[in-house]
Amino acid sequence: MMFGYGGGWPFWQTALMWVGMIAFLGLLSWAVYYALVIAARKPRRDRHPQAGAAARILDERLARGEIDADEYRRLRDLIGSGRSGSPVSGG
Repeated sequence: MMFGYGGGWPFWQTALMWVGMIAFLGLLSWAVYYALVIAARKPRRDRHPQAGAAARILDERLARGEIDADEYRRLRDLIGSGRSGSPVSGG
């Protein structure tokens, strides 16, 4: 009978198992955290936030009567704000 044969795992195998388990749990925790951060992040509606601010200022200037429709269209095309809901329709 050989019930005592082997005597268990050597120290380095046990240590390697613990290191691997801690690394796996750390990676899993990071993946869950990153997924929650991505899910909670608000989508960007505009690629260029400055262009959106410029378009709002341009809309306000048109509403106040500081610029006419032709100047508005020229400046809107210049800043690259191809918004479909602009106050002045092309025509």
